[in-house]
Amino acid sequence: MQKVCILGDGSWGTTLAMLLFAKGCNVTLWSYDSEYAVLLDNKRENIKFLPGITIPEGIEITSCIDVALKDKDFIVIAVPSVYFRGVVKKIKGMPQEAIFISVTKGIEIDKFKRASEVIVEELGKVRFGVLSGPTIANEVVSEKPSSVVSASSNEDIAKKIQNLFLSPSFRIYTSCDVIGVELGGAIKNIIAIAAGICDGLELGNNAKAALLSRGLAEMVKFGKVNGARSETFFGLSGLGDMITTCFSPQSRNRSIGEKVGRGMKLKEILKEMDMIAEGIYTVKAVYEFSKIQKIDMPITEKVYQVLYDSKNPRNAVNELMQREPKSESVAGE
Repeated sequence: MQKVCILGDGSWGTTLAMLLFAKGCNVTLWSYDSEYAVLLDNKRENIKFLPGITIPEGIEITSCIDVALKDKDFIVIAVPSVYFRGVVKKIKGMPQEAIFISVTKGIEIDKFKRASEVIVEELGKVRFGVLSGPTIANEVVSEKPSSVVSASSNEDIAKKIQNLFLSPSFRIYTSCDVIGVELGGAIKNIIAIAAGICDGLELGNNAKAALLSRGLAEMVKFGKVNGARSETFFGLSGLGDMITTCFSPQSRNRSIGEKVGRGMKLKEILKEMDMIAEGIYTVKAVYEFSKIQKIDMPITEKVYQVLYDSKNPRNAVNELMQREPKSESVAGE
């Protein structure tokens, strides 16, 4: 029986805890909030992040990180990127032979670090991998068919993660391109906000299809400069995840974009939200880093300007459409 700790009680962390418990794993779900951990344990329902779904009694729920981490084979980190380093620091100094798995789809704003880079910086030479792909939590927990990618620079670790999560309704592929898998999962949230803006402005399917195509080109371009493989972005963790996030009514990033397109300001939207939408932080990090690296990313730039510079969304679309004519490229040149 594999012993697994899930750090993070959000919708995705709770879903993965239930998926692994159903496979026969010994699962501990850790919550940062001690009061909410008690509520979860007593009520057996994540009313804030995954309402209507019963959490099995066999899943241990705790806010004590020492208890959560003790004697685990795998440690899954399922917290937003803005909290990621802080949570990893809590593990620092604890002797760990476990395999660490990041399922976070974001980038640290101030240092522009991917989750796997934070793990290495804080914990040193540990075994780690990432899991990413098109996954709406409610669909996965309902055992609707889903596929994701397990990525690690160590092929054996990628396969161990694959075997841990593989189930009849949850198919796992492996990859050695950690950079590409992480950047795809992060940047697609920027495109999802843009897709939501299209929906809010009622621009139609032609505009949205063009947005996804050119958004993929930006993703590839940025990824290549930063050491990723182009082909990774055409797979599940890039294009696949982008399609799901740009079209699903349950996508937080797309929903934010739609509200912006309908005239709401970012500050107003954030006041209404309990959950974090990674795209609002990722767009800031990617925009600023793309300027340093001199990478032309017009969609990312316009989303940044709409969210942070109060640019009118319709004006942003008009400016994108009136850019200088050029030949099409999706290969990142």
